[in-house]
Amino acid sequence: MDGEYPVIGGPEQGYQFTFRNDGVFLVVYPTDSIMFELSDMRQILRECGVVDYDVALVSRSMREASGREQRIAEPVEISQEILDKIMNGETGLVNVAEEEYARLIVDITRDKMKVTIKYDTKNGAKLPTVDMVMEALTEKNVIYGIDDEAIEKGVQSLAPFVAAQGTPAIPGENAYIDRKFDLGVKGRPVIDEYDRVDYKDLNLFVLVKANDTLAIRIPQTQGKPGKNVFGETVAAQNGRPIPMPEGKNTKVLGEHQLIATINGQIVDTGTKISIDPRLVIKGAVGVATGDIDFDGSILVNGSVKQGFSVKATGDIEIKGSVNGAEVTGRNVYISGGVTGVNRGKVHAEQDVRAAFTENAVIEAGRDIYISDVALHSTLRAGQKITCEDKHGQITGGLAVAGEEVNVKIIGNQAYVITRVSVGVDPNLQKEYHEVCKSYKENKKRLLHITQTLNTLSKIDISSLPKERVDQINALTRSQFPIAGQLKRDEKRILELEEKLSEMKNGKIKTSDTIYPGARLSVNGVVKSIQEEFKHCTMSLNEGEVVVGPY
Repeated sequence: MDGEYPVIGGPEQGYQFTFRNDGVFLVVYPTDSIMFELSDMRQILRECGVVDYDVALVSRSMREASGREQRIAEPVEISQEILDKIMNGETGLVNVAEEEYARLIVDITRDKMKVTIKYDTKNGAKLPTVDMVMEALTEKNVIYGIDDEAIEKGVQSLAPFVAAQGTPAIPGENAYIDRKFDLGVKGRPVIDEYDRVDYKDLNLFVLVKANDTLAIRIPQTQGKPGKNVFGETVAAQNGRPIPMPEGKNTKVLGEHQLIATINGQIVDTGTKISIDPRLVIKGAVGVATGDIDFDGSILVNGSVKQGFSVKATGDIEIKGSVNGAEVTGRNVYISGGVTGVNRGKVHAEQDVRAAFTENAVIEAGRDIYISDVALHSTLRAGQKITCEDKHGQITGGLAVAGEEVNVKIIGNQAYVITRVSVGVDPNLQKEYHEVCKSYKENKKRLLHITQTLNTLSKIDISSLPKERVDQINALTRSQFPIAGQLKRDEKRILELEEKLSEMKNGKIKTSDTIYPGARLSVNGVVKSIQEEFKHCTMSLNEGEVVVGPY
């Protein structure tokens, strides 16, 4: 007895059960030889009326034999009669019924790739043998991936263990295109051997020569089949093929090599690699050359003179300036400036870069970069306008960007009116106004035609001259294309309205000064500047243009 609490066993027996008010406790003492089995412990607990206890903890205590007391069950009252019988050797270890084996549960995953052995100890907790586990696996037709070492270790306790695992299939690698060029170097100034940056050479084009290798296709590989625990083959997924990205002015050599067929500029859309031919103008564009309209990229080593135009489907690089001329391309890079003389215009599908602009119109589908100043010009960018190098100043005129204007100075000390607007893509807005105007005009034309035909329907056409009848028939036919255009315009108007409504809140970031006279607009909310602001960001907050840190 442990004080006033019933005790069964002791150090001589190698174990001791103590039945206290706060639970049933077990101690298994260290010993050189095994004096009892788990079934003996379970028999004693049953005879003492302990039904709900931690079998796994009892098993672990027996394996460890640490001499440390473990709480294995909730409190149970033992009758004096039972205690006397156990103490007198009339039951318990003297007369132990044969313990039943724990029931084996063979748990096979749905994909048939793993088998876990679990134990059901409701009717018995005697540890099964290795042969019993192997027999249970055989009954379930498990024949592959059996782990003998795991089974031998697993039958030493009542903890679940993995007895078998299949070999998973290994999928094949997808084919891919290994590009032999890097478009990421575009727009990075060239650095010479002395680490000096040449801002006059912006490395704007990635050029190749005829027969240069553009890309290599690395073929897909075959997958490696696997096998499940039933010995069945598990099919492997083969890698997917990929077509060669053959585009304009390229060709495939053999099966996997793509080369250029002409000298030119690389244009990579992701699915197609093409080569734009590059037209080089040695001097200026003017009287000697006339207007230039080229399917590809253009390099002008001089300037573009007043009254002339340069158009290209590719990029345009102009080493000189643009003086009262029109330039249109995918990207337009101008080493000098753009002087409008009230007629100069530069338009790019993507980006425009220039040193300065004065009295000119600059439009870009994406970004505009002005390295010095923009004076009394109209700048429209779908995303950003950046003017931070050198003076970094926008003075006079209008600057509109869909997302952000980043500039050093807005306006000047003379308080000249300078309009800056963000938060609405000017290109979408311009198209929206044009489509609305076209829709209105066509609707008016269709109404006029309909009214005229209604009037003519009251006349006996057979009595009219042939010329007049032909005119009426032509008028009748003309209403159908107009009606079709109206439907297309309606659809486009809805699309543009949805896109405009999704525009994010714009920002005007000024690293130096905003002078009075500036008229700022953020998502349609206007703020007139009456005092100087330094190092700040203008943005929209709860319907009001607010000033924040730069």
